[in-house]
Amino acid sequence: MAQNLALNWWTLALRGSFAVLVGLIAFFLPGVTLYALAILFGAYALLDGIVSLMAAMRTGVHGEHWWALVLEGLAGVGAAIVTMLWPTITLLALIYIIAAWAIVTGIFEIAAGIRLRRHIANEWLWILAGLASLVFGVMLFAWPMTGAVVVAWWIGAYALVFGILMLILAFRLRSWSGVGSSLHPQQI
Repeated sequence: MAQNLALNWWTLALRGSFAVLVGLIAFFLPGVTLYALAILFGAYALLDGIVSLMAAMRTGVHGEHWWALVLEGLAGVGAAIVTMLWPTITLLALIYIIAAWAIVTGIFEIAAGIRLRRHIANEWLWILAGLASLVFGVMLFAWPMTGAVVVAWWIGAYALVFGILMLILAFRLRSWSGVGSSLHPQQI
């Protein structure tokens, strides 16, 4: 499979390039492009899904395991369809899920800090962390679109890191696929 990946290094480079593009747009135009970010995420998920399905077909031809790539591709295409049909709802739902998670986590962190008061010193730090989570969740519920800008930056940071790592991997695979290369699969 490693040789197959090396021969198709360009698919990883394509994924990485799209991710870097999404990351840069999210960072430099967060307030203006929240709606566009949802659409861009849908386009990225669609392209990522299609590229994964293409990789699965190429891998399947060589008799290697392909089902994980098919599942990854179908998940990307499915996420793209949902996002394209309901971009605002997708964005708002994400913010509310993060808000609910922060509130629930905050409550449990406060409870854990109170319960551990007899067993550890500085339990107030755990309680304070729980309060921070709780306040963050409440603020997201109160101002979801401001939270969306922050989420846009988080997505941008993730996409940039993921994209750069994919590009590095792609070019390492490219050099490994060359004739007479001194790299071995363990070095990739």
